[in-house]
Amino acid sequence: MAAEPLSNGATHLSVPGRYILPVHKRPSSSVNGKWALPVVDLGGDDDGTIAEEIVRAGREFGFFQVVNHGVPEEVMGAMMRAAEEFFALPADEKMKYYSNDGKKLPRFHTSLRNGTGEEVLYWRDCLKLGCHLPEWPDKPRGLGAALEPYTAAVRAAARRVLRLAAVGLGLEEEHFEGSLSGGGMMNVNHYPPCPDPSLTLGAGPHCDPGLVTVLMENVGGGLQMLLHGDGDAGGGGMMWVDVDAAPGALVVNFGHQMEVVSNGRLRSAEHRAVTGARAARTSLATFVWPEPGCTVAPAQELVLAAGEGPLYKPYSYGEFLAVYVAEGGVREAVMAHLKH
Repeated sequence: MAAEPLSNGATHLSVPGRYILPVHKRPSSSVNGKWALPVVDLGGDDDGTIAEEIVRAGREFGFFQVVNHGVPEEVMGAMMRAAEEFFALPADEKMKYYSNDGKKLPRFHTSLRNGTGEEVLYWRDCLKLGCHLPEWPDKPRGLGAALEPYTAAVRAAARRVLRLAAVGLGLEEEHFEGSLSGGGMMNVNHYPPCPDPSLTLGAGPHCDPGLVTVLMENVGGGLQMLLHGDGDAGGGGMMWVDVDAAPGALVVNFGHQMEVVSNGRLRSAEHRAVTGARAARTSLATFVWPEPGCTVAPAQELVLAAGEGPLYKPYSYGEFLAVYVAEGGVREAVMAHLKH
């Protein structure tokens, strides 16, 4: 085992050495305030306008929040309570699902490495769940009952986002429909209170591997995104900002596959998670991605319409995942493998 899970009950009065990041990778001096995500109302009547808003947010930031998304408040609440209850279980109940095998589901694990080969760990425990698998931890008792309606409603919201994104890009509405038949996965992330949040991270800088990710949080203040100065914020350069979403909203971000399919028109959003000293934070990230054998390439319609060449080479999603894991999710290194 790499490390004892943080949620197993140990009290840390200081940050253990193997969680302390090198000075240049620490979050303490690199944040420039809060940033309100663009709001997209999925309940509106004008799909054309909603599609334009999604594409605009995707082009400028790769991140936005959705309201009137169709996931009932009681379904969100039940899922979050079940998630929090899992991490509060006695250690022996959680450890039945502990594994370092990345292909195993359900899987409880802790402390991903930072992708550089250094023995530096992140301040996070995680429960990975398959969105379509009939198996999940038998405790807490409400987890299975909460998981089914939540994943169904969130994937329906993701389907609407992808359909509207396709329309906004000038593609057929069903362009991404095949990806919705992919397995998909949910990361239930738990970030316990940290004695010194300036020394470590809950998750290092990365872009998500799939098409789109839908995130629900119990408390704000942990998610940060790398804001590019060529967006509405202006000013040039890049800076980390705290992402501030409205209560009840879901946070949506595009992943590497969306940037490739859109031939660079939409941005795969680089983000990270910071820790807090006072309260634990739990988040549920639902990923939508293609099947491993699916071929991914820039949409031919976009390449022809713009009269430009494709920016990225065709590849299978399985090939991409091998690169993504090998490069530790580091954006520049991953994208370098994909470009012509």
